[in-house]
Amino acid sequence: MHLSARPLIAFALAAATPVTLVQAAPAEAPTPAPQAAEVPPDPVVLMREHWLDADVSAFNFRHSAELFSTRPVRHGASVRPLVAGSRWSPPGYTIGGQTRDYETFARRTYTNAVLVLRDGKILFEDYRNKSGPQDRFISFSMAKSITGLMVGFALAEGRIASLDDPVSRYLPELGEGAYGQATIRHLLQMRSGVAYEERYDFGANPSLAALIHRNAIVLNRERFADRARTIASAAAPGARFNYATLDTAVLGLLVERVTGQSLADYTESRLWRPAGMADDAFWIADGQPGTGRELAGMGFNATLRDYGRLGQLLLDRGRRDGRAIIPAGWVEQATRMITFDTPTPFGGRGYGYQFWQLDDEPGAFVALGLAGQFIYVHPASRTVIVKLSHFPLPEPPGVMAETLAWFHAVVRQ
Repeated sequence: MHLSARPLIAFALAAATPVTLVQAAPAEAPTPAPQAAEVPPDPVVLMREHWLDADVSAFNFRHSAELFSTRPVRHGASVRPLVAGSRWSPPGYTIGGQTRDYETFARRTYTNAVLVLRDGKILFEDYRNKSGPQDRFISFSMAKSITGLMVGFALAEGRIASLDDPVSRYLPELGEGAYGQATIRHLLQMRSGVAYEERYDFGANPSLAALIHRNAIVLNRERFADRARTIASAAAPGARFNYATLDTAVLGLLVERVTGQSLADYTESRLWRPAGMADDAFWIADGQPGTGRELAGMGFNATLRDYGRLGQLLLDRGRRDGRAIIPAGWVEQATRMITFDTPTPFGGRGYGYQFWQLDDEPGAFVALGLAGQFIYVHPASRTVIVKLSHFPLPEPPGVMAETLAWFHAVVRQ
């Protein structure tokens, strides 16, 4: 799931049964047969169905652990400190000929929390809507960037021989479907060629993405990657960019298969502990332990500061205190963009290995998630901006441009 998905969420509460008052029947009238009691809807399913509702998403997006089955990603004993930098006030910005201050920006762009780091030091931190430092916020598709990093670890460890291997070499059950000829690199670049549209149309004729969302995420009746076995082809692998959360779900399954570990355990041992994160994180899963798997394309949750630590690690090309945490060269590969001839509807200019290019700032890249989740890395100014949001869906016109306008004001200040 990501910002261009434009999901059309139309979940409805179950209607209450009307009560009709009638006169008592005469004594000689036959007694009517008892009616079977109606079973109310499952409250957890109802809450999941309303997870993305705009009027409660500012709350829901930091309480996913209460709604879904989860898998822990524990932090280690060696925490990377984040110290305060010089005195700094968030800048104003200009867009459409109007100059606005930070408070206006935060409200207009549906902000839950913001963190600005420069050279690894905190310049600015803001929690809104009764959120706080211990809240663990949903990443949505920022999770794709983390799953992409896990592929990099598996490659460096020799568990994957080459990114140009067909994914079916490691997942033979995909050999007969459209994923059979797609390589791991194709999936990292969202160029698998499978017939999947990131379009969440519910109702009488739901899209494939909507079916997977409901059956895997809401109801836990199937695993998110299950339909990769039978999906049809829409283009030759590598021929065109087509954003597909299913591609990342397959990458998550690949990591599990080649490592023999769950995605959560591998994330913990290779990234979360060595990077010096301060708090436990978690992955949402599509079922209970023993059945469900981590939602590799959208299900990661962490604190604001730990997202900032991740951004700083990426800015430092995967190194912490001079020691390589992410395999050497992987961040450079993952953020080397294939630019688009025409920007996406929300302004995306290019895509790497599960990272976006959103602007023309030299070397800047973004881990990007649905409803306004950003880890924006700007190497030229040594700046990391984390913005966690609750954009209504469909995304309001201009909210992305306004967000980037403020980001650019920050890196130029």
